[in-house]
Amino acid sequence: MALSIGIVGLPNVGKSTVFNALTQAQHAEAANYPFCTIEPNKAIVAVPDPRLDQLAGLVEHDSVTHAAIEFVDIAGLVRGASQGEGLGNQFLGHIRDVTALAHVVRCFDDDNVIHVQARPQPREDIEVVAYELMMADLQQIENKLEKLARQAKGDKKLVPVLELARKLQAMLARGEPVSAYPHPESDAFQTLNHEMRFLSAKPVIYVANVDEEGLGEDNDYVREVRAVAAEQGATVVKVSARFEEEMIGMSDEERHEFLAMAGAEESGLEQLIRKGFETLGLISFFTTDSRMLRAWNIPRGATAPQAAGAIHTDFERGFIRAEVIHFDDFIACGSEAAAKSAGLVHIEGKEYVVQDADVIHFRFNV
Repeated sequence: MALSIGIVGLPNVGKSTVFNALTQAQHAEAANYPFCTIEPNKAIVAVPDPRLDQLAGLVEHDSVTHAAIEFVDIAGLVRGASQGEGLGNQFLGHIRDVTALAHVVRCFDDDNVIHVQARPQPREDIEVVAYELMMADLQQIENKLEKLARQAKGDKKLVPVLELARKLQAMLARGEPVSAYPHPESDAFQTLNHEMRFLSAKPVIYVANVDEEGLGEDNDYVREVRAVAAEQGATVVKVSARFEEEMIGMSDEERHEFLAMAGAEESGLEQLIRKGFETLGLISFFTTDSRMLRAWNIPRGATAPQAAGAIHTDFERGFIRAEVIHFDDFIACGSEAAAKSAGLVHIEGKEYVVQDADVIHFRFNV
């Protein structure tokens, strides 16, 4: 399953506008890795990273390539989606294929944009989506239990998985999401979740979609979203989707002025992309070979050979060593040559765990 973020939400909350802004925005720092739509409902989005910009000012290069993540625009949800209402089956099927969710919640009033209720009610709107995800998980696990019970009779290794399935069934029936299970690191949970891809187990970023006036101080709707997120230990990003659309095609200077006039310090979309990257458990390392400065995605905790494999499988297969300069050392020295002279190039083997923003040269032989 690819690492991706699904954009979900009730109808008319601004979900598609957020997706359109993500796919159409073009930032100067990602000029050769533009936001490009690869399917009607999927987009590869460059991750803004000031550290890469700092390196670009120090390293001779012909091109700069940012790390990237995938966003998926998922069909809108209505109450009863777990029973097949609306595009429920499509909605839920697409969610199973993503790693995390960006849940767009409407946090503005507009009589010209119809909402599913008379006015936005963020907590209730969030609960509608959460309930449908839990009910879909409950149906799935109930369908699985009988088969799993038969399998466990012949394979005792499956007994812990069966016991876990029954615990999760009880939790879901009580209205508790799979994400509330206290031991997600257990082998049984990992096994069952890998197969079932529980919808209510996926990490969530709440996207509070405001109008332009809401970009400064939080309105009551945003405060309600933050309260729900705090209860769940989730992240909130405040975005004005319409405002973001207006900034498409602007220069960096124009965008900064436009944001300042609205009382915002940073684009909400940039925050969403960055938080999405963190939520997926990713970090970046940098390479500077062949006049190409590039950031690469790897899971946090990846070893040097695994990082090499992100570039090419041959690099991992024939890994010899990694020559590593920590980012702060590179910036302080001003160049790779200066870092070498200062003895700050670290020769690392197969056990080295790559640190966020390491600058690495890999040595390999195949």
